[in-house]
Amino acid sequence: MRLIFDAHLDLAWNTASFDRDLTLSLDEVRAAESNMQDGRFRGRGTVTFPEMRKAGIAVCIGTLLARSGPEHQRQTSYLRKELDYATRLGCYAAAHGQYACYRHWEATGEIAMLRTREELQRHWQRWEAASSYADLPIGVILSMEGADPVMAPETLEQWWDLGLRAIEPAHYGRSHYASGTATEGPLTDAGRALVAEMQRLGVCLDVTHLSDESMEEALTLYEGPVWASHHACRSLVPGDRQLTDEQIRRLCARGGVIGAPLDAWMLSPGWVKGQTDPAGTGLKDVVDHIDHVCQLAGDALHAGIGSDLDGGFGTEQTPGDLNSIADLQRLGGLLADRGYAEADIDNIFSGNFLRLLSESLPPA
Repeated sequence: MRLIFDAHLDLAWNTASFDRDLTLSLDEVRAAESNMQDGRFRGRGTVTFPEMRKAGIAVCIGTLLARSGPEHQRQTSYLRKELDYATRLGCYAAAHGQYACYRHWEATGEIAMLRTREELQRHWQRWEAASSYADLPIGVILSMEGADPVMAPETLEQWWDLGLRAIEPAHYGRSHYASGTATEGPLTDAGRALVAEMQRLGVCLDVTHLSDESMEEALTLYEGPVWASHHACRSLVPGDRQLTDEQIRRLCARGGVIGAPLDAWMLSPGWVKGQTDPAGTGLKDVVDHIDHVCQLAGDALHAGIGSDLDGGFGTEQTPGDLNSIADLQRLGGLLADRGYAEADIDNIFSGNFLRLLSESLPPA
């Protein structure tokens, strides 16, 4: 089994918003949700801590996810009502509630919060040396998906002190800092100040969800480490949620890594949420996007995995041949079938993000 570095999971959002106990087995979580009707994903989840250990996920980037941008307010949609806050304070409080989940999981040994490069390296070595992962803590590097929980740029250092190491300035819609998916526009004045403060502190830039104009501006202003934690390729699946070939080349030139998502609507053209049969999409489609990044880069040093498998959907919206996050291991065989060497597959599974984060995290 290859170890995996998963660059995007919304672990605490799932517990704080959907009352999921991620310490249970996958069967137990599905059974507990079998009669729930508040979302299509109920009873179809793919992520728990035991299942992540089965997958060999030694480290993930775990998010804080809450929105309070100028266009966000509480909605009746099952996702929006658990994401959107009319007030900045409500958003700030929600993110701190999610942070409390990570602190609890760390205290109980489920995870290990990784704040420095030495902590990351020691943790990875522990997993490499282990004969079984069943009792090992999963490493978590803290990121923020949408920067609205940062009340003002000058308060970012408070989050840094708590362990925040990366930020996506926007999610869907417009945040107080940038334009995100399904919108157009540049960074706001506050966004430019936030990027400058990220640069000063060493908070890494995740360009995922940024509009084309906001991404262009952010990459121009920010000189530190960059990546796209969970992004597919626009030339394969049209839509502004995916990266253009030019954006992919620019990220590769900056030494960035692009994590392939497992959200089926980003993998297959014409996917309609709630209507398209997942059987028409497979893990082979994930490999198509990984391969496209590698072909543009000219090597396998800039592709990775950012599964997003707990991003508000379950098997109704994953590749049809995936039942659990543990099925990420099957990508290795599919990549080998495409002619990828063992070393290249290891880099895609973990090596590329491990290298980038080892270079980006602060020393002890």
